[in-house]
Amino acid sequence: MVFTKFLDKGYEFLSRRWVYHSLFWLVFFCVLLFFGVGKQRSFGFMLSNEIISLVLFAVLVYFNLLFLIPKFLLKKRVLLYGVLLIAACLVITPIKTFVFYLKFSSAEDLQDHLVDNQEVVFYGNLLIGIFSTILSILTGWWRFQQQTQQIATQNMANELRFLRNQINPHFLFNTLNNLYSLTLKKSEKAPEIVLKLAEIMRYMLYECNDKQVLLSKEIQYMENYLDLERLRQPNTVEISVTTEGRVSHQMVAPLLFIPFLENAFKHGVQNQIAPGGFVHVRLRVQDDDLEFFIENSKPAHTPKNEGRRSGGIGLANVRQRLQLLYPENHELHVENDPNRYAVTLLIQL
Repeated sequence: MVFTKFLDKGYEFLSRRWVYHSLFWLVFFCVLLFFGVGKQRSFGFMLSNEIISLVLFAVLVYFNLLFLIPKFLLKKRVLLYGVLLIAACLVITPIKTFVFYLKFSSAEDLQDHLVDNQEVVFYGNLLIGIFSTILSILTGWWRFQQQTQQIATQNMANELRFLRNQINPHFLFNTLNNLYSLTLKKSEKAPEIVLKLAEIMRYMLYECNDKQVLLSKEIQYMENYLDLERLRQPNTVEISVTTEGRVSHQMVAPLLFIPFLENAFKHGVQNQIAPGGFVHVRLRVQDDDLEFFIENSKPAHTPKNEGRRSGGIGLANVRQRLQLLYPENHELHVENDPNRYAVTLLIQL
């Protein structure tokens, strides 16, 4: 964690424009020094030459970056941009030649070599100008990709937060309805339901704000939910949950399985009049592969909705969250038989 934060800080520092520009000129100056060693009369003489070259190159580069590229290249006036870049190199070449000619006043051989090779100076300037243009295009593309990625990440986080917030009121609404019906009947189960509900609400309020939670906590949350249903359902309904594999250290998106449990009771067992209803939950983990399976009984005839809006979210919410959280690492299979409804969810963690 500390190392990751250190890398993030380093990346943020290196992403500042003045930092990577300074690093570029430092590296470029070292390259000039490397190729200049042994070709000049002394190290001091060579060092002063390369400093002058660096300053003149910087004038050309920043004239290109700050004026030519934004005024012409980015406005798709490519031909005019190319002509002006060549013109800038033609202007800087005699200036550079004149400066070095004065500096080489005590070395006529260097002056003659300089005058005879002005085209080399020009091509060097042009090469640096083109190179700065390529770097500007690449860094602009990279910056655009980073901004696009940040926007996409923020949009995904907002959508996930919206979808998850849909689940919490939905679950609370259903549970409070159940509690209300039991209090009307003065059922002894009501206080126990209040305690279970408190545990569930604590989990949703304080432990589900991260992108991922421990799978063991998510399993405990499901078991609390099923305990509520055991208190509410008749003894003829069979409710079971089994886990296989190591679940103590795996991480998973919070509240991912609860819509399946809600649907199993709301649209399955709750509508079943005859005995023999069941809800079976199995969660299996092997290495980084998670399999969640739930099946529930169905009534022979589903009662009609008596004009009430269900407010349900169902599989649409789950499919959206899975597409955002595990876009290429999940499979969702649904079996809708006459007397049984089953869902299998496979996730690569």
